Amino acid sequence: MSAEAQGRAPGRRRERTHLLYLTVIAAVIAGIVVGLAAPKFAVELKPLGTGFVNLIKMMISPIIFCTIVLGVGSVAKAAKVGAVGGLALGYFLLTSTVALAIGLIVGNLLHPGAGMHLTAALRQSGHAQASGASEGAVDFLLGVIPKTLLSAFTEGQVLQTLLIALLTGFALQSMGRSGVPILRGIEHLQRLVFRILAIVMWAAPIGAFGAMAAVVGATGLDALKSLAVIMISFYLTCAIFVFVVLGAVLWLVARINVFSLLRYLGREFLLIVSTSSSETALPRLIAKMEHLGVGRSVSGLTVSTGYSFNLDGTAIYLTMASLFIATATGAPMSVGQQISLLVFMIVASKGAAGVTGAGLATLAGGLQSHRPDLVDGVGLIVGIDRFMSEARAVTNFAGNAVATVVIGTLTKEFDRERAREVLAGRAPFDETTLLDDRRPAESGTVSPPAVSGETATPAPANA
Repeated sequence: MSAEAQGRAPGRRRERTHLLYLTVIAAVIAGIVVGLAAPKFAVELKPLGTGFVNLIKMMISPIIFCTIVLGVGSVAKAAKVGAVGGLALGYFLLTSTVALAIGLIVGNLLHPGAGMHLTAALRQSGHAQASGASEGAVDFLLGVIPKTLLSAFTEGQVLQTLLIALLTGFALQSMGRSGVPILRGIEHLQRLVFRILAIVMWAAPIGAFGAMAAVVGATGLDALKSLAVIMISFYLTCAIFVFVVLGAVLWLVARINVFSLLRYLGREFLLIVSTSSSETALPRLIAKMEHLGVGRSVSGLTVSTGYSFNLDGTAIYLTMASLFIATATGAPMSVGQQISLLVFMIVASKGAAGVTGAGLATLAGGLQSHRPDLVDGVGLIVGIDRFMSEARAVTNFAGNAVATVVIGTLTKEFDRERAREVLAGRAPFDETTLLDDRRPAESGTVSPPAVSGETATPAPANA
């Protein structure tokens, strides 16, 4: 192939992927039109959206496993991984608390839900959501442990996969140089997994069309009018949290403009809005954070953990939805009741960030446990939960992106100069392989784990 042809190839690849996301936008618009014009037919298209989300979810476990194993297995000291995890959990707790506080303030100021009335159908819907939604802390902790070494992959449990990946990474780290061939094999496996993901992404327009058509066909536009206050309030609260709170943290810690970071992740946000699930963008977030300049171990561990514990959007939603229901049912909660209920919900929400409708089930389960008299009110927001789910997913995703950069900066695993090049568009992300072209795998080698106190260094290209 000539040099001229080689120079044109990346441009053609970028143009094709650009066309893909333009097609997603067109599919969303088409879905809205079909949902309004033929609602009964549109509802039958829901499996298209569900199928695409399932395709993405099947890729999450292998991507998390490969990323964490390679990150941990190549780190010189195991203590460094523990430091990253501890710092990330502390950061998640802090930001979730701030999100709760903002939701409480806005909810108490606006009093959403005043003047609303329940019907028998809505009461029944609320109790249906609450059924089986609650889970205790002991069950949650035991649920992190998979039944077998491979069941974490077959059952698609993120925290179980994370546990297996950490154990594997530490084991390879302790094996020293004898573990290098295994690391090399896992790195090649990772490249294969990301290539499969790139192929699956071409089904995004079909999934976006089916998901949007189904929700518009099921709810119509009338359902949004009477609930405009809670929706607009929730969207504005999420925007304030992302652009003001997270934006300030990102600038103070990493000197990165939040608008530049969110623009860099624009395609992922479009994917989330189309499917109402942040899990569809999880693999791409890990890849893009590495490309941005965040260390592999930091990006993999922070993003994976964040999808279960960094639930900023879900925290805001649970806060405002609880106040909305309490006001709508004429049984307002005291400040003490609000704090008690919502702390419980945050603990119970676990991995609800990435699953469509899981936030609604968590809300219903929390109310069932603490204020059973309010469960009837869950039916009031069933009709718009799908639209609020989009804002939850987008906010959770933005929070995890910011958290990854912040944790990378605090642990000195963030290349700020590289980030400036990427955000300025001078180092574009490879949409074909979804892998950073600076990785050692390009030369067919893997950085060996340290042995006997050595520092892990990349192997030479001709090794």
